[in-house]
Amino acid sequence: MLNYNPLHCLPSSEELPDSEDTPVDNELQDLIPSLLKSTLAFVWSERWDWFFGVKMGIYYDPKKAAIAPDAFLSIGVKRFIDGDLRLSYVTWEEKQPPVLALEVVSQISHGEYSTKKELYAKELGVLYYIIYKPLRKKKPPLEVYQLKDGEYFLIPGNPIWLPEIGLGIGRERGIYQGIAREWLYWYNEEGQRLLTAEERVHEIEEQLNFERQLRIQTEQKMQLLAEQLRVLGVEPESLA
Repeated sequence: MLNYNPLHCLPSSEELPDSEDTPVDNELQDLIPSLLKSTLAFVWSERWDWFFGVKMGIYYDPKKAAIAPDAFLSIGVKRFIDGDLRLSYVTWEEKQPPVLALEVVSQISHGEYSTKKELYAKELGVLYYIIYKPLRKKKPPLEVYQLKDGEYFLIPGNPIWLPEIGLGIGRERGIYQGIAREWLYWYNEEGQRLLTAEERVHEIEEQLNFERQLRIQTEQKMQLLAEQLRVLGVEPESLA
C-alpha cells in the first residue's frame, strides 16, 4: 500500500521566498523588536526552545503569501534548525504558530487594527497580538489582545502579564542605543522591568569598577597601616 504523507507535497522553507525587498518604513519598527529580542537572548540564554523573528515571513498556507509582523515569538520550537538560521517561519514545518505577534504602527495604520488582526486570529491562531502605536493620543498606544474562542479580547493594564510566555510586556520611558524615549520592555511577574542587554553590560561594568575601587582602597589602607607600624619600630612582616 502506498504510504502517502501530504506534508511531503508542501513547499519547504528553502523553496519559499524569504524576502520581498520591502524596506522598513519606520526606525522604531527595527529598534523595538531589536530591544525585545536582545533582552530575551540574555534572559533565556540557557533555553533552546524559543525563536524570536523580526520582519520575517510567516507561511501559514502554501497557497497564500507570507505575512511578516514586525516581530513574533514562538515557544516550544528549536532555537536553531540543524545548526542553521531560518529563512522564514513555515507553520507546517514548525508544527505550531507563533504565540505572540507584534506590530509597530507608524503614523498611518495599514490594517493592524482590522485585517491583520483578523488574519492573526482566524488564519494563524496567534495567542497574543500586540499593537504599539507610539504617536496615538486619544487611545492607548499599546494594546495587547488575547485569543479566546477565535476572537481577540483586549487585556487592560501596563505592563501586562502573559502567563503562557512567563513574561510581561509593557511600555516605559528609558534609554536604548543612546536614545531616550518610550520603549517596549519585558517584565517579570512582579511587574519589574527586565534589564536590556545594554543595561546588563553597564551593570556588570559598574560592579567590576566598584570591586576595583574597593581593592585599591583596601591596598592603600594596608600600605598606610604598614607605614604607621614602621614609625613605631615594628616591621609588618614580623607580624605575619
